[in-house]
Amino acid sequence: MSDLDSGLVDIVRDFLTSHELATRVADRFRADELTFADVERLVADNEASPLFRLKERCHALFRRDDGAAPSASGEELFDLAVGALFHEAMKLRENLYQQVVYGPKVELLRRAAEPDSAGLFDEFEKILSATSARLDEAVHETEALLEQTRRQLRRLLVAHGGNRLVTRYLVENAALVEAVFEDGIEGLLEEIHGSAGEGFAQAARSYVASGYFERARRALDEAGRRLDGRSDLDALGAYASGMGAYLDGRRAEALEQLDAWLDGPAEAVEEATANVAHAAALRIAEHAAESEPDLAARARALRERIAPLAPAAELRDRTTTALRDQTTSGP
Repeated sequence: MSDLDSGLVDIVRDFLTSHELATRVADRFRADELTFADVERLVADNEASPLFRLKERCHALFRRDDGAAPSASGEELFDLAVGALFHEAMKLRENLYQQVVYGPKVELLRRAAEPDSAGLFDEFEKILSATSARLDEAVHETEALLEQTRRQLRRLLVAHGGNRLVTRYLVENAALVEAVFEDGIEGLLEEIHGSAGEGFAQAARSYVASGYFERARRALDEAGRRLDGRSDLDALGAYASGMGAYLDGRRAEALEQLDAWLDGPAEAVEEATANVAHAAALRIAEHAAESEPDLAARARALRERIAPLAPAAELRDRTTTALRDQTTSGP
């Protein structure tokens, strides 16, 4: 997994969280219920703030420091939009701080001040009046930038549609997606992958690659409900079931399901999954060699079927066997 793959997941997560908090800030402002704590949860100058994290991660991934002219790429535009959103939200924070902290303090001091301090308090009042107007502007500008950044994120997701880890994160956090994109998870996956079903299929492949076989099965079920006649998905489901059975110690079932996986179309087999299945067949053959010879024979036959699809695993196992034999035989 590349830095870009994992970095995009962090960016999507922090944007969805920031969007939720920023929407809450605007709603509470209009209801005259906004507190400084509400804004502080959204934006601060440290890692506790999702908007700060979003800005820093975008700069790290997308900002160019090589002196080249801006390319107006989707990544650089998104980085610029996030930077503007952060700074506008910081203005909102500062103006609110003036209102909720300085304002009450000024009023308390005015009551106890000497008459010759009246001019100073008049200046304080001018400042507070100005911050009140700027607070309203900052809320509206933050909302406008939030919407533009949301649109730019959508373009970014489409441009990086091959990132299965991001698709998986979107599927896992469908409720947050629904709150940010009006067409929800179905519409977003359709735009990224051509169909929502294909989006769920890509999420399933990510689960398989990470060894989350039960989650892969659930994602494949969602994909299958939306896509008819996809034998590659049936085969991938057999792989997930087979590896899940292997991990649970159901070795005969594992071999049966992995055989079904290999009987499917070629596109259902990737070298990474073949490597894992090859290792599983090897372990079953070794563990069953004495107690269950028939099962061991089936495992060896499966391993032979997988070997051409997992050349790295086959080479590694042969090297390990050769070294073991040399150690056993001695000089």
